[in-house]
Amino acid sequence: MDLYVWSLLLGVVGLGAMSFTGLIGSGHSSGHGHGHGHAHGGHGHASPGNGHAHSHAHGDGHSHGIASKSLWTITSPRYLFSLALGFGTAGELLRPVLSGPLLLIAAAAGAIVFERLVVSPLWNFTMRFASTPASTLESAVTDEATAVTAFDQNGQGIVSLEVDGQVVQILATLRSDDRVLPTRVRAGQRVRIEDVNVEKNSCTVSLI
Repeated sequence: MDLYVWSLLLGVVGLGAMSFTGLIGSGHSSGHGHGHGHAHGGHGHASPGNGHAHSHAHGDGHSHGIASKSLWTITSPRYLFSLALGFGTAGELLRPVLSGPLLLIAAAAGAIVFERLVVSPLWNFTMRFASTPASTLESAVTDEATAVTAFDQNGQGIVSLEVDGQVVQILATLRSDDRVLPTRVRAGQRVRIEDVNVEKNSCTVSLI
């Protein structure tokens, strides 16, 4: 078995297995997630005095996130199997007219074109049928919430936010850095959740 046939078979088997397990796994996650549909949380911006530091940290985190996402894309199994399939297909189709290094180069170029124009659109279309997992308390970190009650002297109160299409209420505690400020959280005020405790259905919030 030569390189092109082997590559073609590897791509077909790999993508086929990933498509099957991806659809089955997503469906299972969705069914399981609804059992935790009331869990939620959020995460907050820094207090007004730390606005510049927050912006700088956010910018660095955004750049790092883009680089990490790009690296993950080109090393993901789906991407590699797609290239293998495209390489093998192009190699077999061009074998009658090319050979040697020229065939290798043409097959490599064909792999990239095949992945971008054929496999990616089909893969994205197929994954649309996979159910979206329900949101959880942990996944809502960084979300905003609304104070249902005014916070007491200990910096505690009830907040509400939307999780998986449902409005839920949990106990919130103002973070220590914000409790020393003269400002009190009033009913109806927006806050941002910094941390969550799933077992106690509570969270830590910060001022926006």
